[in-house]
Amino acid sequence: LSYGGLVMQFDYVWLRDHCRSSSCYNSKTNQRSLDTASIELDIRPTKTRVDEENLFFTWPDGHVTRYSLAWLVANSYESQKWRTMMQSRILWNSEIYSGAKVPSASWDKFMSCDEELKTFLSNFLLYGIAFVEDVPATIDATEMVTQRVSLIRETIYGRMWDFTSDFSRGDTAYTKLALDCHTDTAYFQEPSGIQIFHCLRHEGTGGRTLLVDGFYVADKLLQQSPENFKVLSRIPIKHEYIETFASHRNHMIGIGPVLSVYPWNNEIYMIRYNNYDRAVITRVPHNMVQCWYKAHRQLTAELRKPENELWVKLKPGKVLFIDNWRVLHGRESFTGLRQLCGCYLSRDDMLNKARILGLQA
Repeated sequence: LSYGGLVMQFDYVWLRDHCRSSSCYNSKTNQRSLDTASIELDIRPTKTRVDEENLFFTWPDGHVTRYSLAWLVANSYESQKWRTMMQSRILWNSEIYSGAKVPSASWDKFMSCDEELKTFLSNFLLYGIAFVEDVPATIDATEMVTQRVSLIRETIYGRMWDFTSDFSRGDTAYTKLALDCHTDTAYFQEPSGIQIFHCLRHEGTGGRTLLVDGFYVADKLLQQSPENFKVLSRIPIKHEYIETFASHRNHMIGIGPVLSVYPWNNEIYMIRYNNYDRAVITRVPHNMVQCWYKAHRQLTAELRKPENELWVKLKPGKVLFIDNWRVLHGRESFTGLRQLCGCYLSRDDMLNKARILGLQA
């Protein structure tokens, strides 16, 4: 089928399955009524008709299906293949992000105005990070501002977490040490979608937050070495978290490639990078070990380039939202008492909120 400058191929069983007539598709619930398994795999229409806007098929049982040609274009494999991204995004390094002067949301407007929320979500989808300013420096207020965006995802760390550098958990984050850039919960089968940070107080020096756009870096890798990109997107790696404290006993394992991509257009949708939690490499055959380490080293070198690092000083009232599937975070070492609170949010519910507000997500 050729329409709108696009040549498309459709199988008849696919066309019958996607009939949108009232007997095959419930437009009120947006759910399929047709039993897909009942369609003959070699089905063919007995009659075909086309006009300027529609394609009509009459099937062997007499059922007539009308397809909008525009709908077929939008839902064809060929259209999706050439569509470069599932959602709009702006890849950035430090200079690009700083030059964009992305505004922070204001607590009062953010909590009461859907347009402010829509602007915030638009910026978050574009850049993978966003800020809300003037939030009361309390756990309760932090919880309120996060629930405006999505549902809180309860994990082994609880619902809302609040910590200082007291090593109360078996994690380097609970120290005063510097942290290299990483994504959180790589040891979950489904890593947490959104990470929230709010510094409630800091009586000391240092402690700036490091942010790196993993998609920008992955795109650089793809341009410089497509073979290394392929290695990191095809070989699954295990990440593991073992906690043996008396009050906390956990053993979490997550398996997946460093770079997760859609197979039809090679678009990256998640980076799973955490050298602290990467477990023993057991799923790389001997003849690929050197290839994997070479690819990992090139990605790491790109992540650590100063021009790709955005440093932000978190302070009471400034809440940071991070797309944990895209943007890596870290911190510099610090002195004194530093108290942070935050949580993880459901990515699906954030995307749901964005679509309801009219954004492409």
